[in-house]
Amino acid sequence: MTENGCEYRERVLTMDTMNPNVKRVEYAVRGPIVQRAVQIERELKMGIKKPFTEVIKANIGDCHAMGQKPITFFRQVLALCSYPDLLEDSKFPEDAKSRARRILQACGGGSLGAYSTSQGIEMVRQDVARYIERRDGGITCDPDNIYLSTGASDAIVTMLKLLVSGEGASRTGVMISIPQYPLYSAALAELGAVQISYYLDEDNCWSLDINELRRALQEAKKHCRPRALCIINPGNPTGQVQSRQCIEDVIRFAAEEHLFLMADEVYQDNVYADGCKFHSFKKVLFEMGMEYSQKVELASFHSTSKCYMGECGFRGGYMEVVNLDPEVKVQLTKLVSVRLCPPVPGQALLDVVVSPPQPDEPSYDTFMKERTDTLATLAEKASMTQEILNQVPGIKCNPVQGAMYTFPRIQLPPKAIQEAKEKGQAPDMFYCMKLLEEKGICLVPGSGFGQRDGTYHFRMTILPPKEKLKIVLAKIKEFHQHFVEQYS
Repeated sequence: MTENGCEYRERVLTMDTMNPNVKRVEYAVRGPIVQRAVQIERELKMGIKKPFTEVIKANIGDCHAMGQKPITFFRQVLALCSYPDLLEDSKFPEDAKSRARRILQACGGGSLGAYSTSQGIEMVRQDVARYIERRDGGITCDPDNIYLSTGASDAIVTMLKLLVSGEGASRTGVMISIPQYPLYSAALAELGAVQISYYLDEDNCWSLDINELRRALQEAKKHCRPRALCIINPGNPTGQVQSRQCIEDVIRFAAEEHLFLMADEVYQDNVYADGCKFHSFKKVLFEMGMEYSQKVELASFHSTSKCYMGECGFRGGYMEVVNLDPEVKVQLTKLVSVRLCPPVPGQALLDVVVSPPQPDEPSYDTFMKERTDTLATLAEKASMTQEILNQVPGIKCNPVQGAMYTFPRIQLPPKAIQEAKEKGQAPDMFYCMKLLEEKGICLVPGSGFGQRDGTYHFRMTILPPKEKLKIVLAKIKEFHQHFVEQYS
């Protein structure tokens, strides 16, 4: 083929020849709204006039980007590990130095720059196992069941890779909550698995209803083979905390239906509402007795990116597997070895997160104050967000019991829904895009997370500093009232 007198060679990789599963992947948290927000920020820098002076991104759970301060002890240890000459510096407390020396001794060549074993540094896995034992009241944890990972996301996708198999009606089905965190739908699309949606009960504070699980499962059995059930607790994007009774019901359901359980527990320290408490799936499973504890297969996930740490950029995390077939475990180890190892600085950070300063150590008081203050501020912002949004006619916001998001329901006038459809947009995408253009507030439309037909939502994070969060909420209130008037 020639073009302009030159021989033109057709590309090998085109939209027609690429992996069709990749085209089905969507990830709303960093989708079109966020891309437009970045463009608007550039336009503001170029001096283009807008009805606002800054874009406030309330779209993603990126704590430090929203102004949350790092925990001093964690950063001291990481600084010492990254630049060991600082071990001679008297400005660093002795407990931070001893922690850094211990981590460096466990690293190849005494350096964070060396690869670790694929499953993660053995000492860190031992510390994670001890942390889980303390958290769960002494239930045994084997370090060999711990896999360190690049944040929780990497481990979740790895486990899904192991689970997905079959073709046609025997293709693996994976149950995920709706609304869901888009990592799950994106990973299932990429792997060519079947997404089995079960709806959380919005009218009952986004609780999980076992009857709804049964409905979704029976429906799915007609066209796929359900093999796994994913639970996010505390919830993202919905901010609910599941009760112990609910977790027991889920474990019984998984046992009855022969499902592999995946428990995403990355917000386990983020619990704010009175009467709510985090219960790990592992602890409840073992307290239910051997009938379940020796039978139900479970993978649970945690991360350094959330809770009071908020260290998203270090990409530290772990997965614990329970009752995994020994031969499958060999395959899991093989699969993670292809990626060499998780980031070693992230592993070092995880180690100090699971073994923080103790009462007899010099850094303890500062650490406890920073941890307590961070979680107390988040609790205050969770309460404030719910209170202010519920004052707006046409917005209904459930209590933010945990995690760091709210997922309010918005009533949209028929004219707005019609205009959105004419533009080929989901109505809540249309709403969020107008909010961004008019007020500089970046939220994610509920359609990116899934929602019941005929309902509309947005997800926003409660992470902005208190004064900035008040501005965000005031602007949403003002925008919503104007939007309703405009389209009524």
